[in-house]
Amino acid sequence: MQSCKMNRREFLIKGTVVTGALAARPAFASSASQAGRALAATVRTDRPGRPLAPDFMGLGYEISSVSRPGLMSAGNRVYVQLVRTLSTRGVIRIGGNTSDFARYSPAGAPVSSAFETVVNDAVLKDLGGFLEATGWKLIWGLDLGKGSEADAIAEAQAVLSIAGKNLLAFEIGNEPDLFSGAKHRPPGYSYDDWLAEYRRYKTALRARFPQIPFAGPDAAGKTDWVTRFAADEGKDAVLLTQHYYREGQNPTSTIEKLLGPDPKLQPRLDQLSAVSKSSGLPYRICEVNSFSGGGRPGVSDTMAGALWVLDYMFTLAANGCAGVNMETGVNHRDFISSYSPIGDDEKGHYSAKPEYYGMLAFSLAGKGQLLETEVDVNTPEVKTYATQSDRGALTLTLLNKGSESSVLTLTIKAGMDGKKATVIRLTAPSVDAKTGVTLGGAEVTAAGTWKPAKPEIAQVRKGQLSIDLPAASAAIVQIA
Repeated sequence: MQSCKMNRREFLIKGTVVTGALAARPAFASSASQAGRALAATVRTDRPGRPLAPDFMGLGYEISSVSRPGLMSAGNRVYVQLVRTLSTRGVIRIGGNTSDFARYSPAGAPVSSAFETVVNDAVLKDLGGFLEATGWKLIWGLDLGKGSEADAIAEAQAVLSIAGKNLLAFEIGNEPDLFSGAKHRPPGYSYDDWLAEYRRYKTALRARFPQIPFAGPDAAGKTDWVTRFAADEGKDAVLLTQHYYREGQNPTSTIEKLLGPDPKLQPRLDQLSAVSKSSGLPYRICEVNSFSGGGRPGVSDTMAGALWVLDYMFTLAANGCAGVNMETGVNHRDFISSYSPIGDDEKGHYSAKPEYYGMLAFSLAGKGQLLETEVDVNTPEVKTYATQSDRGALTLTLLNKGSESSVLTLTIKAGMDGKKATVIRLTAPSVDAKTGVTLGGAEVTAAGTWKPAKPEIAQVRKGQLSIDLPAASAAIVQIA
């Protein structure tokens, strides 16, 4: 362990961590019976990071979701409550593959379909009420796949009329870096080709609506498109956008893979953070979830998904990201994605799925200003994050993604002796459990509300606090 000189503005986390190969259904072993290794982490309150955006939380939808009457409506009270339970401020992103096949027909019958979605004034009016009821903002993707500038103008006018002050931005085209593969454009379609089309659409839209805001490039995976867009259009955009999935779902999309490191993620975030800093524009991962293609059943819809999303959201925040839009609901293949944080039985019943609980845990802990943490041992199974409120309250997020239990003894300095700590745990019967996931010992109710059961209360004594951290679980430790 490297030596570290402590001062009154540092917090030291010491502990024992037991490591092991991640099993498909790990046993929750007693740490007392295991040989462990020491882990020490320092939370540096003297090195604060960026404040977390108050609208960091977000959900993403295919445009075909909008065409499901009554779904995104103020009258859908359970759904509205599920969104507000996540956060009273957030961002809804409407787009996806279906947006480049969809059309707007003011009085036409609404159709929710992978390739033939129709959006009309009635469902858009419902969406406007949904935004008001939730208090969330809107990113709307305009059709570039098969539409025209005239179509985009008509669609934008309709969206502007229902969104009003709740509109964050328009995007032009969904994943244009994949347009050749999606057969929207011929082989060899390039960034320069897309930029020319983007500018043509933007010019036509601005001639009609001079103040409308734009975001882009909404790239699937080519981060260099984001860099070039920032250079070419950064002075006339409000947001940089890109997507992320670990991979396309397939038989090798396992729990082990989901919870393990993704070698492509950090280089991509380094590039996005750099271009955001140089351009002065925030960046948002506006379409994201575990595995594309609707997720991997038995992986994306389990406790593993909850642990993954909690870790992923903090990873983005630590890299200067302004927010995420977790995909949910019907996908571009016309079925409800297994990764959906909000369950939908397509019979009017909605519920919190495992991933929802990870997002809810982030909503509790991801407030205020991030603090730098230093860990003496690179332990991918165990992650620590810290935030601090304006009033000085400290929140630690501890994740154990491994298959063995751990005991963390938090040694806390800086005058914390005698203060109380509230521990709210994210747990499930097993890492591959699809049900029985709880936060703070409580499930989200059928009405979409949540409050913890009687929380664990601990007290900082002589600068120390011991926290048991079972396998495949997380704990939110709030010290005020």
